[in-house]
Amino acid sequence: GVLRPGERLVEEQLTRRFGISRAPVREALRLLGQQGLVEHLPRRGVRVAELSADDITELFGLRDALERYAVETALATTPDPVKLAVLEEATERIERAAREDSALDRADAHREFHVALVDLAGHRHLLRVYEPVIMQLQLYMAANMRREAEQRSPAEGARRHRRLYETVASGDPVAVLAALATHGAQTYLGPELEH
Repeated sequence: GVLRPGERLVEEQLTRRFGISRAPVREALRLLGQQGLVEHLPRRGVRVAELSADDITELFGLRDALERYAVETALATTPDPVKLAVLEEATERIERAAREDSALDRADAHREFHVALVDLAGHRHLLRVYEPVIMQLQLYMAANMRREAEQRSPAEGARRHRRLYETVASGDPVAVLAALATHGAQTYLGPELEH
């Protein structure tokens, strides 16, 4: 979240900032481009990807559909206790980051939580499809959490994720799907994110 959507990335500045040569910077920018996090513009360099309001809505909708499918798949049987423990650890990280008021840790833990939620399905192809979606949304989810923190305590987001975890741990697919439907993915996204 240090770099804003649309911000230009200059190789020279990045090499100085990170104290590395151009080759790893170019490789990193290439990989970030494959993930949809940066855009390579002909004869104009590279910039942080900028998503329109429609892009964000579509990606959140896709995220929600993939998460629902993952939960339905995971709860068709008893969830793997190891994978459930990973989801609980991510929940605890969100809670710790909320107590410490660390926006970066909160964003990382939030992403880990949602990846762990999808990983409950034990479906590697689903996870491979899901990860680029969550990566593209990372900046916007971080902004969403910052806006939420302006209006509510970061502890509220932590409580919301704890409730979702406990619902998943209960093993009741109907309750989990209901909890996911009210999880509040875009509650605080505002007009400044509409490009």
